[in-house]
Amino acid sequence: MSADTLFRHPCRFVLGVAKLSGLPPATLPEIAMAGRSNVGKSSLINALLGRHDLARASNTPGRTRELNYFELDERFYLVDMPGYGYAKAPKSEIKSWQGLIKDYLRGRAPLKRVFMLIDSRHGVKEADIETMDLLDEVAMSYQVILTKTDKLSRHEEREAVIAETLKYLAKRAAAHPEVIATSSETGYGMSELREAILAAWEGR
Repeated sequence: MSADTLFRHPCRFVLGVAKLSGLPPATLPEIAMAGRSNVGKSSLINALLGRHDLARASNTPGRTRELNYFELDERFYLVDMPGYGYAKAPKSEIKSWQGLIKDYLRGRAPLKRVFMLIDSRHGVKEADIETMDLLDEVAMSYQVILTKTDKLSRHEEREAVIAETLKYLAKRAAAHPEVIATSSETGYGMSELREAILAAWEGR
């Protein structure tokens, strides 16, 4: 089965998890989507699945406050993680989300890979580096996905952002060596991202 075909299969929201005790049974592989708030995670998930409203996109950064589980064709979970770096919420609540993210990344056995989303217009930021440090520390495989590349004015800009991002990843033990550029608006890079998710699910 091709990746594009797989992602046309039924997908449903299963649950939102605010505490590790609420995680579903570890019966299916998990693929997580991480990124700074307002990086476009929800829009990317909807574009991947050819849906408009499965993952709720918002103009308010930091709206995703739980680990949101989506089950694809009863084969694996896509996990939309809380955005890091910014949120309009009490500090105690933000600290709780950060703790949830760290505990999930450290100890979730079915988690196959984290796809780390970075806004192509802004490149790698300090919050991204902190997350990379954590992923390297816990030896969790991750791959960087550049979002919103349709906002770049020239092809050369996109290639420059990819090259600069690869510099950050070159010496990182857990980082996948390939960066995928995408646009949720135009569909650019979606087939490549689906293939990468399928490969991670299958352990390739």
